[in-house]
Amino acid sequence: MKEINSLAKELKGVFGWHQARVILLAQFILALVKVRSVNLTRIAHVFYGTTLPTSNYKRLQRFLRDFTLDYDQCACVIAKWFCSDETWVLCLDRTNWNFGILKINFMVLAVAHEGLAIPLFWVLLPKKGNSNTEERKALIKRFLHVFGVEKIAYLTADREFRGKNWLQFLVDEHIPFCIRIPNNTNVWNRHRNQRLPVSRLFGLQRNEQMSLKKQRDIWGISVYLSCIMGKQGRVIVATNEQPQTAIKRYAIRWSIETLFGCLKSRGFDLESTHLQQLERLEKLFFVCTLALAWSFKLGILQNKLKPLKPAHSR
Repeated sequence: MKEINSLAKELKGVFGWHQARVILLAQFILALVKVRSVNLTRIAHVFYGTTLPTSNYKRLQRFLRDFTLDYDQCACVIAKWFCSDETWVLCLDRTNWNFGILKINFMVLAVAHEGLAIPLFWVLLPKKGNSNTEERKALIKRFLHVFGVEKIAYLTADREFRGKNWLQFLVDEHIPFCIRIPNNTNVWNRHRNQRLPVSRLFGLQRNEQMSLKKQRDIWGISVYLSCIMGKQGRVIVATNEQPQTAIKRYAIRWSIETLFGCLKSRGFDLESTHLQQLERLEKLFFVCTLALAWSFKLGILQNKLKPLKPAHSR
């Protein structure tokens, strides 16, 4: 019960709900962490107290069906737990899976923290496949509305998140970015008399990297270009500042891949849910986000008190 009360106190300070609802959410989060599954039946069986699992199951169903949530408040919880006064590295990506004929497709804006990205805002796209510019802009605007552009150190994203209107939006909003671009993106050569794939600008050997000193036009937007030759070929990053560190800064994007692993196969098994209503799926993602964040927060505190020794230490 001590764990429940501790978490409930944290949640009530942000959400301001009545105590019964806060306790239910705290129980939901801690049970999810314990069973590492979004299966509501399994979660209902490990609730604290003497209430029958069938009653707990119905309470969980009502939470997902009837409760109205302000997802901006979830972002405020994450900011309170992990983000101090410095600026934040944001990661933008999608994760998707199928449940029968239903295409479940989340686009997530997360903040990178100590190797893991924690979701701040997300949207469940009512379609399969890539996001479009307007959907991306709407997600970024939610962040700007709550926190402001001054909180952004930079935004990192993979090759899906490209295009003239998208980059122009980031420039207009004064958002620094490190975004990977496809290797076959056409650019002018330095004499501006021939268009060629951007990969042709970088003649590199394995593990070498290079940054162009002058900006180049990509889809009509002036950006700096940096490249590293990895195992799978060239990784080319477009940025609007500090090209010399672009590759290193872009690498932080991997933290959102770690996030998706924690939410899915290596963590809460989110893909196993049988929920089909979009609104309920978003609420479940909300609970998974808080469960992951709370676990990570406690893990960081525990590691400070008793750091883990490297496996090779003697």
